[in-house]
Amino acid sequence: MTRLLLGVTLERICKAVLLLCLLHFVIIMILYFDVYAQHLDFFSRFNARNTSRVHPFSNSSRPNSTAPSYGPAGAEPPSPSAKPNTNRSVTEKPLQPCQEMPSGLVGRLLIEFSSPMSMERVQRENPDVSLGGKYTPPDCLPRQKVAYGIYIINQYGEDTFNRAKLLNVGFLEALKDDEEYDCFIFSDVDLIPMDDRNLYRCYEQPRHFAVGMDKFGFRLPYAGYFGGVSGLSKSQFLKINGFPNEYWGWGGEDDDIFNRISLNGMKVSRPDIRIGRYRMIKHERDKHNEPNPQRFTKIQNTKMTMKRDGISSLQYRLVEVSRQPMYTNITVEIGRPPPRLARG
Repeated sequence: MTRLLLGVTLERICKAVLLLCLLHFVIIMILYFDVYAQHLDFFSRFNARNTSRVHPFSNSSRPNSTAPSYGPAGAEPPSPSAKPNTNRSVTEKPLQPCQEMPSGLVGRLLIEFSSPMSMERVQRENPDVSLGGKYTPPDCLPRQKVAYGIYIINQYGEDTFNRAKLLNVGFLEALKDDEEYDCFIFSDVDLIPMDDRNLYRCYEQPRHFAVGMDKFGFRLPYAGYFGGVSGLSKSQFLKINGFPNEYWGWGGEDDDIFNRISLNGMKVSRPDIRIGRYRMIKHERDKHNEPNPQRFTKIQNTKMTMKRDGISSLQYRLVEVSRQPMYTNITVEIGRPPPRLARG
């Protein structure tokens, strides 16, 4: 009896071992085919990517491109009399939309003004920027057509400064260059962003980029602040009738713009305070840019003035347009402030 029970037990153990071995074999085969399939997918994608890279670009698409090559080094180019092979057709893979967040961003940037930065160095470090400060991504389709060209709007003469009016000029002059621009970034020339994740593009709501400047202790000075660097789509800009033209001297125009946005049913969007940081190039306040004593009264009257004062009423005289390697300099005459009424 004891031997019989022992035999039955050994038989069951053998069956269990065989079952485990079979199960192990099945699992190994599944893993093997899964890894094999992954390798096939990887190599197919790798070959497709390499194939797309060898498609030729025309010289006109890249200003710094070299002449096309004709096979191995030292090979002779085809003779003019040689007939092309009409049976071959070259089809380039269509470009895909650019990523929402570009690759290669580093985040926080070290911005120092201790050593000078020459325009020659800026040009060397940005070889893909063409004359006038224009750039187009070579490997993807931009989701927006930001007015990039970089346009510097310079006020002609020595009359009282008018920042908002110059920004209006920038909007119209950029559209003269390319009427398909649909996004506009307005920036003071003395502000440098400290984080490359602060993407200069337009959003569903008007964008205020310069959330924290070093002169304000990297904090937003007040909730309605819209100064420094801002971005609006073409439709948003036209909806508020652009910027006011009647703020001569320093201050007030940013608050007027904030009011225009609010009064037209929009809200200001901002990046995170840790990303929207800027350093200001230290300088003395320009002459003819003294504080505007009428700014507080004008801010209170935005609702009444914004329909008649803005891009629809802008007047200026174009003095000069100069295309530089990294930017376009536009000099305009914008007039002078109306005489103030004498107090009686």
